[in-house]
Amino acid sequence: MNTAMSLTESGSTLALSQQVVQAIASVVGPSPAVLHEPRFQGNEWRYVKECLDSTFVSSVGKFVDRFEADLARYTGARHAIAVVNGTAALHVALQLAGVRSGDEVLVPALTFVATANAVTYCGATPHFVDSEKTTLGMAAGPLREYLSRVTEQRAGQCINRVTGRPVRAMAPMHTFGHPFDLDGLLALARDFNIVLVEDAAESLGSLYHGQHSGTFGTFGVLSFNGNKTITTGGGGAILTNDSTLAKTAKHLTTTAKLQHAWEYEHDMVGYNHRMPNINAALGCAQLEQLPDFLASKRQLYLTYRNAFSSIAGMRVVGEPEGCHSNYWLQTLELNCDNMQLRDAILRATGASGYMTRPVWTPMHKLRPYASCPRAPLPVTESLEQRLINMPSSAYAQKGGVIA
Repeated sequence: MNTAMSLTESGSTLALSQQVVQAIASVVGPSPAVLHEPRFQGNEWRYVKECLDSTFVSSVGKFVDRFEADLARYTGARHAIAVVNGTAALHVALQLAGVRSGDEVLVPALTFVATANAVTYCGATPHFVDSEKTTLGMAAGPLREYLSRVTEQRAGQCINRVTGRPVRAMAPMHTFGHPFDLDGLLALARDFNIVLVEDAAESLGSLYHGQHSGTFGTFGVLSFNGNKTITTGGGGAILTNDSTLAKTAKHLTTTAKLQHAWEYEHDMVGYNHRMPNINAALGCAQLEQLPDFLASKRQLYLTYRNAFSSIAGMRVVGEPEGCHSNYWLQTLELNCDNMQLRDAILRATGASGYMTRPVWTPMHKLRPYASCPRAPLPVTESLEQRLINMPSSAYAQKGGVIA
């Protein structure tokens, strides 16, 4: 009987997996299809050639300043500081937010490892907390209840009663470009005296009640890796509305060198994190096309949603209420915890030439972070078994046109 049940479940799993393959094929066309690739169809060649012709390809040149100004204008942030990657941006933002050795930083267990790594670079300890199913981001309600139990206020600081360490900051992430509950987390940060740093690495172009993600916290950070909505090849940025912090961030990420005609004077331990001019040239051209990329990715979501509407037991994840998501990665969610089905879908799509990926392994399951403090993580461990990212490039749908 158990063998028969196993065979029945296996057959059902195989059939569902093939339905997923067919649905993806109906949206993006014949394989192969990668998860997310950049699109270069604007002024990229022109700006990069201009950069090469100028010979200013490294840390000096007009495109860095232009890219920072364009980013600030687009996001509505007062300041944008371009750096070499999103991890460097988060590391510096946390440092300037006051995170020091011996502190703890609240981090979603469901995130890319760079979030936890940036905390560790500061000498601090990630403290992993749960996500919510509606936004896939840090869950404000359960976190408030948890902090009320395990922390206390001492001299204006949030202190972990168990470890005795200050809980200095939180670094929630806008997962796959979907904005998290900013109202809930901003209120929590205020009530518990915790600095909020937005990990907006995936959410360029996403709005929370009309305001751009990454502009609510003390800092926000962006990533322009080759798989992001726009790319500079490799790059990131720090967003802030605080002019003093912006000036310090720029100084710190450019080796903390003091202005002088010839002397090499450095007044603090800085980082060589400034984005090269040639990368910024690429970014300027990409940012010009961002509205079209976003429109294409929104249409791709709608096409996926329609393609999967007749398949029982799963749905395509949509934007949270009151938000406008960039739909960086299109995400399929199974209706129940089912690692067997998840892995069967990953195998079937891969064998058919369609690149799909599971959500990241939760941080508390990774060897470097297994002993870190953590809240109960029921939603995280459920979502690990349910989420699958599908081919998500701009213009990925058949015909490559915006309907």
